[in-house]
Formats: sequence, C-alpha cells, structure tokens
Amino acid sequence: MQADGQRWLQRDVPPRASFALEQAGVHPLLARLLAARGVRQPEELDDSLGLLLPPATMKGAAEAGRLLARAIAEGRRLCVVADYDCDGATACAVALRGLALLGAQPSQLAYVVPDRAVHGYGLTPAIVELARARAFGGSLAPEVLVTVDNGIASHAGVQHARAAGMQVLVTDHHLPAVIDGAISLPEADVIVNPNQPGCAFESKAIAGVGVMFYVLLATRAEQRAQGLYEGREQPRLDSLLDLVALGTVADVVKLDANNRRLVAQGLKRVRSGRLQPGLAALFQAAGREPARAAGFDFGFALGPRINAAGRLADMTLGIECLRTDDPARASELAQQLDAINRERRAVEGGMRELAEQALASLPPAAAGSAAGSTPPAVTLFDESFHEGVVGIVAGRVKDRLHRPTFVFARGADGRLKGSGRSIAGFHLRDALDLVAKRQPGLLLRFGGHAMAAGCTLGEVEDDTDAGHEGQGAVARFAAALRQVAEEWLDRATLTRTLRTDGPLPIEWFNPQTVAVLDAQVWGQGFEAPLFCDEVQVLQQRLLGEKHLKLRVRHAGQERDAIWFGHSEPLPAQARLAYRLSLDEWNGRQRVQMVVEAATA
Repeated sequence: MQADGQRWLQRDVPPRASFALEQAGVHPLLARLLAARGVRQPEELDDSLGLLLPPATMKGAAEAGRLLARAIAEGRRLCVVADYDCDGATACAVALRGLALLGAQPSQLAYVVPDRAVHGYGLTPAIVELARARAFGGSLAPEVLVTVDNGIASHAGVQHARAAGMQVLVTDHHLPAVIDGAISLPEADVIVNPNQPGCAFESKAIAGVGVMFYVLLATRAEQRAQGLYEGREQPRLDSLLDLVALGTVADVVKLDANNRRLVAQGLKRVRSGRLQPGLAALFQAAGREPARAAGFDFGFALGPRINAAGRLADMTLGIECLRTDDPARASELAQQLDAINRERRAVEGGMRELAEQALASLPPAAAGSAAGSTPPAVTLFDESFHEGVVGIVAGRVKDRLHRPTFVFARGADGRLKGSGRSIAGFHLRDALDLVAKRQPGLLLRFGGHAMAAGCTLGEVEDDTDAGHEGQGAVARFAAALRQVAEEWLDRATLTRTLRTDGPLPIEWFNPQTVAVLDAQVWGQGFEAPLFCDEVQVLQQRLLGEKHLKLRVRHAGQERDAIWFGHSEPLPAQARLAYRLSLDEWNGRQRVQMVVEAATA
C-alpha cells in the first residue's frame, strides 16, 4: 500500500522581513529561510535567557514555588513521579538536580517511574503505593509527590495520594481530560500546566521538562523573596538547560520562540563543554561530538537511546544516566542504553515487516472517499507486537502513507494498548474522545496531543490473526477511527504536502553555509531548510541494501548525495528535495545532499 500522491510547495518569503533580517547582519540565505518561517524582526533571534517568558505568567507556578520552598525548608520528603519517555526522564533529572541546587538534601529526594508494561502511564493508585513502598526504603512514605510530564489526567492517583496524607504537585503539559463535555482536572494541591484553563502562558507547546524548569525558577524566586540569597549568589538553574533542550527536542513539541530559546541555550552549554556527564557519555556512545552539537543530535541520537530504556527495559537506567555526576558511571549506563537501543531497532525491524504485510490486507477506502485508494486512517495489530515499540511503528506507517495511524500490542495484563501518530488537520486526542463517545466501553483510558496519543481498549479478547485488524475490540476501534477520519479529513488534507525552500543558489553550496545553518535551532514547527533542485543522475548504487548513494550534476557541478532508507533507483533526470550536510572523509569536508524526496 502506497500513499496517494504528494504536493510540492515552495515556502513564501516575505520580502520586507527578509530584507530587515539581512540589514541586521543575518546571512542572506538564513534571512530568507527565517522570514519564510515567520520571523519578522531581528529581535526575535535574540536567544538571551532574559527574554524567556516570565514564570509568573504560568498558572500555578508561583503556588508551586511556595509549596516546594516550604517543603525544602522543612526537610519534607519529596518524591518525583516520572514518565517513561525522554521528556519524562529529563524532567525527572531536572527536578532532582534542581531541587538539590535549591537546598533539598539527598535524604529528602527520591523518584519512581512506572514500568510501561506493568503499571501503564501516569500517576495511578498503584504508582502511589509503589512510591510509599520504595521511594524512601519503605520505612518512610513520601510527604510530597511531584509529577513530571504526567498527572493532568490522574484523577484516581491524585485522590489516592491525598487520602494517604501526601501533598500532590502536578507538573504536566498534556491536555486535560474531558468528561461529559467539560474539562476535568485532578484535585491536586497545585497544578502547573500551560494547557489548563485560565493559564496565560503563551508557549502552550512547552515540553514537560520545560514546565518543571519553570517550576524551579518559580521556587528560586520564592526563596529569593524570602531573603534566602541575601549576601550570596543564587543557584544557577541554567546549568540544567542541556537537559531541558534534550527533552524538548526529543518530545517533538513545536519549537515556538520560547522553546527555541530554551534549546538554543542548552546547545550553547553542550557545545562549550558544560554538559552533564550523562549527556557527554551519550554523545560518545552515539559517535557524536558535543562541540558540534545540533538539535538533530538530541532528536535522533541521544533521545532514542534514552527512550529505548522506557520501551524495552526500565527508564530508571535513563534517569540514572542523566542524574549521575560520576563520568565512569555515566559511561557505563550510556553503553547499556546504547545496547538496548540496538535491540529496539531489531524489534522495530521485525514489527515493520509484519506491518507491511498487514497493510496489504487492509480494506480500501469507501468508493468516492476523499482518501483515494488508501484508507483515511490505519489501525494495525499483531499478537507479536511489542507494546514499547508500537509508537515508533505507528510513526513510520504514518510517515509513509500520510494517514493517522494506530498500532496495538497486547500488554502484560492482557489488555490491548495502542499508540497513535497523526497528520496535520486530525487532532488525535479529540478523535479518541469522539470514538469513546460513539463506542461506550471500548476505550478504558486514553490521552495525548494533536499529533500523538495513546489508549487502552476496555475489552481483553480479540481476534489474533496476524496482519488483520481483528474481529473484536481492535476491529471496532479501527472502524470507529476510520469513520471519524472520513468526516474530518478532505482530499487536500489527505494529500501529503512537501514544503521546500526552493533552489539553493550555487554560491551558497559550501561548508560555510552548512555551518551557518547548523548553528540554528530547527525542529517541529520550525523545520530545517529543505532545498529543491533539478539534477542529472550520473551514478547510483546501494549502500547496505537500503540506502541509495548518488553522484549528480547540479548547477553544472558534480555533487554527492545520499537517500537514507530508499532503495529504488532514480531516473536520469530528477528533481530532488534535499538538506545539506558535511561529509567528512580522511580529514576533508565535502558538502553532501541528503535527499528527502524526489520526482521525475
């Protein structure tokens, strides 16, 4: 099954904005690229910490600061409840390191992280009991629970913790639950979440680790107001920004202006060698150089190694790697994470093969559907699928077919757990909400964002035929999701759109341009430059049976190009959509085209 067509569009470049940026000293090419991404004034490029949105505008942050400042001063036991992805792991490490910087003693601090297969997601009553039993050796219960990257939908868990005499501070960035048509918040002592009603904080896309960083800023401000730092220097919380940057990029949140500042500051610390031992060890394990770090390294090298622990093993490994100050210990943990990530790749490869077989048997879209020949939404399930990897496979299928995709696996408790990825124009969490209303009892629980969401089906039984949607709960879910997609998506939305920055002038095809581009922060919602040019294909061969290595003639000069994950040959004349990278060999640097798409 293949995607039905693709549109290539060149981004518009507002001439006034481009001119203003260039007049301010911005590289001419970069000025064009930034203007096309919404930057209008040179001041927007200032990534100074002082320009971060103020913590006071984040609802609940001041109250959280008072709660934590008092808990630290009184020596109360603080337990961080983490999540099992990179955002949750970095948020946990930021919380533990930050609270220690603000005066919490080691005996005051502990954390727990759910096991994906055993506990599921979020602050559940079972996790509260786990914290009581393990956080402080079992002899003492936590007095304050601090959730990071979770908790906004944990009504039962929050209630259980408070009934046990604990205070609960929820820090999260996910959307709140909607119950009977109304937003419902857990009855925590304090909630800090930019997506809760009444929050004026402008950066709604901030990651969970960013929310926790802001809570620490608010806590320090409270301590400062109490006179705690009179006559002495206050703790440097900016030392945590390498972790904030990693979690922000790895969680694929939109890089709005505030998030770009957080990531830019983190990258500066990494490039200057002021990074946590765990990050340094992860860079080494990934074969990357911190001095040349880019957002790509966070998203595609370090992030997957941290995430692998939560997918196949125990996220405690990832958190310990990020919080240790011992370089030898960090190196040992990074090597373990690297090995788990290699295992994850193998598991993913097998699941993708099964997914390809399953796609061939899916029913086509209904006659006259805007979806064309491909179903408007895809749902896959196989008894052999690993629940820790379903999200990755869903993302791969979504990328290939340009369709909202859910992939299900059977959990250790026998229930079917799905992870979904979406396309622009199809809010996945809202779609799940509608599925739940139309199919009462089908979804036991669900949550997420516009582009990524998860759910657990309320029925345990299901057909186990490999390569099919099943005849029970999964089939009902698939039909319901397809129906929502038929209603919400039109042909334009279902047609993949590739946005490029047009041709690259020949004078800018050099290592200096690559350096200028690599120094910027690119990512979700602020995509890296993608150029588009006609080329003559001179040579092409396969590398490792899955990557296409090319020699092309571009603007009268021969260039090297590579298309990762693509094995089909190109015609003699082709139009390439490509990014620039530096290919180093024997001490020499050459600019290489990294192909993302091609047409005849």
